[in-house]
Amino acid sequence: MSYLLGLTGSIGMGKSTTAALFADRGCLVWDADSTVHHAYGPKGVAVGAIAKIAASAVGSNGVNRDQLRQLISKDPTLLPQIEAIIHPIVQQNRQDFIASNPNLILVFDIPLLFELNSEAAFDAVACVLAPSATQKARVMERPGMTEAHFTMINGKQLPTTVKAARADYIIDTTSSETATTSVEFVLKDIKRKLENA
Repeated sequence: MSYLLGLTGSIGMGKSTTAALFADRGCLVWDADSTVHHAYGPKGVAVGAIAKIAASAVGSNGVNRDQLRQLISKDPTLLPQIEAIIHPIVQQNRQDFIASNPNLILVFDIPLLFELNSEAAFDAVACVLAPSATQKARVMERPGMTEAHFTMINGKQLPTTVKAARADYIIDTTSSETATTSVEFVLKDIKRKLENA
């Protein structure tokens, strides 16, 4: 049996960097965003179904996510239809990943893990945290990011305090040193639990 660790956190909190730290220490990482990206890409498994409900967002390169976001902003009823297509695809991909990698510590990078109430699918959940000023500074460095867009994304996510309260582990990503120390503590604790199981 593999040990399934969910990894989550709000935008700009350092989740991708933390996932890389786990990977560097021998864990296999499954990335929800990457799975969606492939499903939306050329010949992706979601493209045909999305073309039926949002044809103008689909072209030769698959689904144009910016165009899709614009359509959803104009027609809120579109979002649940998109989710009904993409969520089962993502779920199946995750199950396949678990089945293909037995007896390992597997890390699941899922931005909206708590928002989707998915924590029961994992043996434990780690939440990345950094000060709000650090978070905002990181996000505002991203190409094309505006203050309004950051506020909108942040508003759709659960408050950091709620995520922290629901998590089994907190990973402090204020600096690379604090993140490394936190990841190593988490892995040490998981290995201790596995040895005592």
